[in-house]
Amino acid sequence: MQPYHLPDQLRPNLRLVFVGTAASTRSAEVGHYYAHPGNRFWRAIHEAGITPRRYQPGEFASLIELGIGFTDLCKTGAGMDHQIAAEMIDVPGFRAKIEKYRPRTIAFTSKKAASLFYGRPSSGIVLGRQLRDGSWPEIFVLSSPSGAASGHWTLEPWRELAAWIKS
Repeated sequence: MQPYHLPDQLRPNLRLVFVGTAASTRSAEVGHYYAHPGNRFWRAIHEAGITPRRYQPGEFASLIELGIGFTDLCKTGAGMDHQIAAEMIDVPGFRAKIEKYRPRTIAFTSKKAASLFYGRPSSGIVLGRQLRDGSWPEIFVLSSPSGAASGHWTLEPWRELAAWIKS
């Protein structure tokens, strides 16, 4: 298991926080979110209209100026979702961060991350905006931008998210 080198990119009242399961091995190696060349994340946020231009992985920290932050459910390991041991997933720690920083919107970047958060199988998770959960921020579930999930890729939930954060 690769050591984890990606710090949270969070501050109070962000308009959007992207939440993954864990950093990929490549992201952990280079210290940038969504750094694998086959990952669609940076193209998707631009094509969906979330960012004004296409950013590169090494520019992730500059998105905080656009009100966009980053974190993962696992901050102690890296790899593909199936390589992350269940005991490394820290949902209570994630919830505490959200309570502290109070972003307006959370976007899980895969059904797997959302399923871990909600505690139910990925098959029971739908893409797009989720039912509102009390005092929590709006929550979206996006199709995974990972190249490993190419067969399930769609930009539509990303566009739905873009429309929401612009409204």
